[in-house]
Amino acid sequence: MTDNDFAVRVRGLVKRYPDKVAVAGVDLDIHHGEVFALLGPNGAGKTTTLRAVCGMVRTAGRVAFRGRDLTGLATEKIARLGIAHVPEGRGTFGGLTVAENLRLGAYGRKDGVQQDLDFWYGTFPRLAERREQPAGSLSGGEQQMLAVARALMCRPALLLLDEPSLGLAPMVVREVFAVLREIRAGQGTGMLVVEQNAALALELADTAHVLEAGRTVLAGPAAEIRAEDSVRRAYLGS
Repeated sequence: MTDNDFAVRVRGLVKRYPDKVAVAGVDLDIHHGEVFALLGPNGAGKTTTLRAVCGMVRTAGRVAFRGRDLTGLATEKIARLGIAHVPEGRGTFGGLTVAENLRLGAYGRKDGVQQDLDFWYGTFPRLAERREQPAGSLSGGEQQMLAVARALMCRPALLLLDEPSLGLAPMVVREVFAVLREIRAGQGTGMLVVEQNAALALELADTAHVLEAGRTVLAGPAAEIRAEDSVRRAYLGS
């Protein structure tokens, strides 16, 4: 198979810091429209791998997106190619209103922006109620909803999600993940998800890799990973 057969193809990803090796030769093949989960303990290299895909972290190795080599491209250029990123901690613009944040997500688009705004206000009614409020005044759950909606306003081919459940109440987590499942089913948006809640990630994902100390130690269909005794003991509490 070639790079064109995949949404993302990563080969030999390595990231070294002065005091440690964060990623030590990771390979990933993410198919078009696939949900791919990265699991593992803190410090395993999950976030570094995700950030390498969108150009936030410079690494050795090669990352290709829809057949195009991303080596050396700026984050903004990679975003324009169709990769959207929801960082850990949401990353909303606190001084801008909800509506302004959403419109910023559609920057560069000319058609269908109002249609998408209406869609997201319908999907997350709390955002509609607070559309003229500064994003910084929202609750953590509302900010996560806004971050997801803003990222999807650019209609990306691939959505990167870094710890989307972090710090959220269980009810909000269920709501956000239900929307992610609907978006995947309805729009065919691929996703690369870094998530400490392995049960949630494996329920959403088609494929999963488990990283430890910067290396892939387990890889395969999410259902098979979920059934692995080592994963059940370490991450699923059973």
